[in-house]
Amino acid sequence: MRVLCLLAVVLLISKDHKSFGISHPKPACRYPPSQWCRSLEIAIECKVQKQCMELSAIKPNQTVPPVALTLYYESLCPDCRAFITQQLFPTWTMLQDIMSLTLVPYGNAKEVLSANGPFSCQHGEPECRGNMIEACIIHLTGTSLAFQIIYCMESASNVLNAAEPCLQMYAPSMSWATVDACVTGRLGYELMHGYAVMTRALNPAHTHVPWVTFDGEYTEENEARAMSSLFHLVCELYKVRTLSFWVLLKIS
Repeated sequence: MRVLCLLAVVLLISKDHKSFGISHPKPACRYPPSQWCRSLEIAIECKVQKQCMELSAIKPNQTVPPVALTLYYESLCPDCRAFITQQLFPTWTMLQDIMSLTLVPYGNAKEVLSANGPFSCQHGEPECRGNMIEACIIHLTGTSLAFQIIYCMESASNVLNAAEPCLQMYAPSMSWATVDACVTGRLGYELMHGYAVMTRALNPAHTHVPWVTFDGEYTEENEARAMSSLFHLVCELYKVRTLSFWVLLKIS
């Protein structure tokens, strides 16, 4: 799917050439836009060879960084579950090569000194357990595999009951005992404390969940767009930075 976003970049660069005093005819060929840069012959026929060459000329140490998305959420929050299942997971599945993802399962929880546990969660003790299960899964399997397991959990009717079968489905080599040992042991607490520190450090401070930042920054506009069409927002953000890299290369 990366080619779909890069296609937008190709078109944007083609338009912006006019600002440098260069004009190019509009592509008119029998190939769909997603294939314009697949070969030199296609690029020539579609009259975008210059743009394709300029894109391919970006050296590895000058590659465009991915769009960094961080989601602050709670495991049993209805709005968080809807965003994960309807926007974030489908977008990440298609665009994961141009976006990096950080999941912070903490949300509106608080660190407390209580006989019931070290954390208090908005939706009660079950949510605290759900948050910690997902934190442990992220730590033990890595974000990419963990997100598939978490999506499986969050799309189920009962998040907690789905945890073990979802782990078995996506990470059959990992035993549930390993996850449970993390949840009930010191490691689980340390992971949650780290997420608490990350969440408290937000500037501006979060006022609700899901709370989404892009490249470490939060804006109401980006949040509103992410909730309605995250795919298009990630593509646009990537397109803008790709054009910026191209401009820098032109003037360097």
